[in-house]
Amino acid sequence: MIALIQRVAQASVRVGERITGEIGPGLLALVCAERGDTEADADKLVAKVLGYRVFSDAAGKMNLPVTNLDGAGRAGGLLLVSQFTLAADTDSGLRPSFTPAAPPDEGQRLFDYFVATARARHPIVETGEFGAAMQVSLVNDGPVTFWLRTRG
Repeated sequence: MIALIQRVAQASVRVGERITGEIGPGLLALVCAERGDTEADADKLVAKVLGYRVFSDAAGKMNLPVTNLDGAGRAGGLLLVSQFTLAADTDSGLRPSFTPAAPPDEGQRLFDYFVATARARHPIVETGEFGAAMQVSLVNDGPVTFWLRTRG
């Protein structure tokens, strides 16, 4: 599985006129399941997203995770948005191939599992809507962006 995480001051996702998820300081994670991914891959990726140290400590070093973004135990928000295009094969030609992405039904199952697992481990989890045309707004803090991937 893949997650593109961005440290944000705020972020939201909208489907049509409806806001489906909105957070203050925290992480926006664009999440993609690839062919062959399993729940074990999702478990590893959730742990990595929640534990990845991208927030500054008192010394100004990136040393704090979203679960403790101020060093005093305050959790930041986690906005999860499905994005199958992260699995694109861009090696040849001028048009991406999405063959590496999980089929839609499997992608949705793994994304839903990812969200449920994150909600069981973190108090502030918002989401987009799988398969919908979404408008994602964010204020990238830094900017700080990381590509995370887990595989078997």
